[in-house]
Amino acid sequence: MTAPASEPTEAAVLAALTAVREPDLDRHLVELDFVKNLEITGGRVAFSIQLASHSPSVRAALQAAAETAVKQVPGVDSVAVTMTANVSASRPVLGDKGMIPGARNVIAVSSGKGGVGKSTVAVNLACALHRAGAKVGILDADVYGPNVPLMLGATGQPKTAGKRIIPLEAHGLQLMSMALLVEEDRPVIWRGPMLHSAMRQFLTEVDWQGLDYLVVDLPPGTGDAQLSLSQQAHLTGAIIVTTPQDVSVLDVKKAIRMFQQVQVPILGVVENMAWFTPPGQAERYHLFGEGGGQRIESEFQVPLLGQVPIEIDVREGGDRGTPVVLSHPESGAAGALIDVADRVMRRVTKLNAE
Repeated sequence: MTAPASEPTEAAVLAALTAVREPDLDRHLVELDFVKNLEITGGRVAFSIQLASHSPSVRAALQAAAETAVKQVPGVDSVAVTMTANVSASRPVLGDKGMIPGARNVIAVSSGKGGVGKSTVAVNLACALHRAGAKVGILDADVYGPNVPLMLGATGQPKTAGKRIIPLEAHGLQLMSMALLVEEDRPVIWRGPMLHSAMRQFLTEVDWQGLDYLVVDLPPGTGDAQLSLSQQAHLTGAIIVTTPQDVSVLDVKKAIRMFQQVQVPILGVVENMAWFTPPGQAERYHLFGEGGGQRIESEFQVPLLGQVPIEIDVREGGDRGTPVVLSHPESGAAGALIDVADRVMRRVTKLNAE
């Protein structure tokens, strides 16, 4: 008769998991204290892995690698791995100056010029982060052209609790925008000090609740709003949206240099309207040129987070108040934006660790 296999030990399981490394932090799971709730019952091993982000690509890779590693331990018959996340927080070098109450990470979405689809990228990024499992808020700081409520189908005025403003909720996102405070057709005509004051109120007096990420949709350009945000808030990083054409790329360079001057890390560049593929065809038509994102990546050593094609579903989703990553997640544009969100989560994790 064959002797029954001995029950695997906790030490043996943890030793096996030292072979599994978190790709962005480049340390193994045990060293990072990511392995939680380890239970061994006969030949059955169960544990959870608590990551520093909800990145789908990291989650899938580490779950598969952990299962494979533990199955090699003598005496293991089955492995059950539960994936969870406790999103890391960005911290200023000196104390908590500039931290936004209720938000672990603040991500600015900017562009050097208007008309490149910056708000569309910001809204879909926020929805994709939430779709992955994160708690997300979006601040529409484009006070001169606040379109985020329309794109999310949000209406009504925010309520207050004492001196705190309660954000609206749309598609699981916490939302604040100037469009919720003024009449729809009323222009916002503000000079610098008024804008500075409004930005401070949006950042510090809104009752954001337990956000992993606060996405801030900035006005285009390199003006007062960008400077006010960088002066008043600790930003985890900025994302720059461009189209492939040269005139847009030129303005992106100015935006990158501005954020570098105020010491805000650049998370990467998103190339929007990268190409158009007619229905039923496979050929790509580069209506606005091509290669702009790669040129930025090469010149400034900032990652190209993704290229988003032109698709009618993107426009329709924005007009109807259901962003494309929610209405048509299987589409090419939605897939590109979901991948952008994944790369943003990974970039934030790495920056926070550094």
